[in-house]
Amino acid sequence: MKRILPLFSYVLHPVFISMYATLFYLFCKGDAFANQEKYYVLFQILIITFFVPILFFLLLKSTGNVKSIMIHETSQRRIPLVLQCFLFILLVKRSIVITRYPELHFFFLGALFSTILALICTFFKIKASLHMMSMSGLAIFVIGLNIHLQMHNPYWSAFVILLSGLVASSRLVMEAHTSNELSIGTAIGILPQLLFLYLWL
Repeated sequence: MKRILPLFSYVLHPVFISMYATLFYLFCKGDAFANQEKYYVLFQILIITFFVPILFFLLLKSTGNVKSIMIHETSQRRIPLVLQCFLFILLVKRSIVITRYPELHFFFLGALFSTILALICTFFKIKASLHMMSMSGLAIFVIGLNIHLQMHNPYWSAFVILLSGLVASSRLVMEAHTSNELSIGTAIGILPQLLFLYLWL
């Protein structure tokens, strides 16, 4: 089991969560969008939340500012988190607009505020788990969308909560975080999503 658990840290790395959330959103609201629009949205999310951060990480690694994609050092998180903030702002202002994709818009807005909180934590030398921040935010989004669209499907919610638990166990097995750091990450992932949930639920 100790060999399997670390896989969840990579498969459910924060850089993938935006794409997972978007795929779930488009799956749930499939009839509302044409296939061409779905591909366009996915392409934007893929470029902005995956390729740009990966390229920026490679640049930071080549200059010695980060050592690993997991970014273990608290001080090394500041530049990537600042970049992530700007990318989320770009999404909510230009791409995932409230008039067309309200639920997804508020998810990314919540993710932006969570990222800002994680950035603030670094200045106080607090290492919040970015994995748990992302997973807990995704969990609230999935649960909220399930309720909002009256899907009456508890399995999605149970599945994403189970995945969150597996990610937390993975981080502990890898000795990447303490239980307190996982709790802080979970809290800053959940709170902004809950606050914005009232605006679209």
